Amino acid sequence: MGDIFTPGNIIVFVIVAIGLVVGVRRAIGGLTKGESCCTDGVDGRKVRSVKVTDTDETHYSYEVDLPIGGMSCEGCAANVANALNAIEGTWATVDLASKTAHVRVKHPIDLDVYETAVRDAGYYVVKL
Repeated sequence: MGDIFTPGNIIVFVIVAIGLVVGVRRAIGGLTKGESCCTDGVDGRKVRSVKVTDTDETHYSYEVDLPIGGMSCEGCAANVANALNAIEGTWATVDLASKTAHVRVKHPIDLDVYETAVRDAGYYVVKL
């Protein structure tokens, strides 16, 4: 038997080692791909999806912009929008960049109701 540490064997070993490292990293990375900070966790903060069917702005007599704290991803923004849209007569859109919820309402606005919905979803309305 010859020497196992020949240049050819070392090259093969390095190539196999690199392949294993890349494969393991891809396997681990695939487990977390597509997850967001708020919708795939174990804390159960994901809010039921709500589809607003009436998106005619003329049907909404009242509106308010709420600064929202605690959002860090589009999943967070969707959670806040869903929590607000679950309130009867409400159409809310949330902008993550400005961290603001634009809330349109068909009836006079009770801010406490909207603040509670945001808080129950795991976020908060920023007091200015």
